[in-house]
Amino acid sequence: MSLTEDVTTQASEPVAGTPVSPLPSVLPGDLSNDGLTGLAPPTGRVLLVWDAPNLDMGLGSILGRRPTALERPRFDALGRWLLARTAAVAARAPGGPAIRVEPEATVFTNIAPGSADVVRPWVDALRNVGFAVFAKPKIDEDSDVDRDMLEHIDKRYREGLAALVVASADGQAFRQPLEEISRGGIPVQVLGFREHASWALASDTLEFVDLEDIAGVFREPLPESASIRYLSRELGCSRSGRCPRC
Repeated sequence: MSLTEDVTTQASEPVAGTPVSPLPSVLPGDLSNDGLTGLAPPTGRVLLVWDAPNLDMGLGSILGRRPTALERPRFDALGRWLLARTAAVAARAPGGPAIRVEPEATVFTNIAPGSADVVRPWVDALRNVGFAVFAKPKIDEDSDVDRDMLEHIDKRYREGLAALVVASADGQAFRQPLEEISRGGIPVQVLGFREHASWALASDTLEFVDLEDIAGVFREPLPESASIRYLSRELGCSRSGRCPRC
């Protein structure tokens, strides 16, 4: 099952297709012998946006080195989690069957000059499991994808969100807008690493989900003892398990 409709790419060396605006859909049940009786029910999205540069840096900080391909998160497992999350949101949707709740997921990343061919297999793999990819050239320090993520969230918010999931540790960029969305009645979750998510853990409106708590996202446990991570969770510690408190 596809998790998203569009693929948005902004790169000097394209690694995916250009955006396509889907046409309004008409379901088989919308037609009768007398002709068109109605359009598809309103759609509420469960939107996941993934800050690839930020989370890759955070994982490298935990590992103490650049992560290998086998150590990075598995997006097929993340997709299954998002489908389950969407089903849970749909079950609680106030409009019931009158509102169609669908998942959408987009990975935002930077592409270093000349590396498009290297990144292309990863982009293709993401698309094969239903993720859209927004790839932006990494030219300087101002080439971060934060603003692009916020613009995408704002666009989908105006179109209608059933729930929002943001995978990033960048509290400076995301905390205020996410809390505003949450206060408006839309459930907002933050995915990431507990060690780097003090801003989300301290929020009284955001729900934090540790990536390690999602089944199958990592092939092997991250290099920190189970007892330390257990204590960190019990104490609500947002710092590394090596901190004095833990």
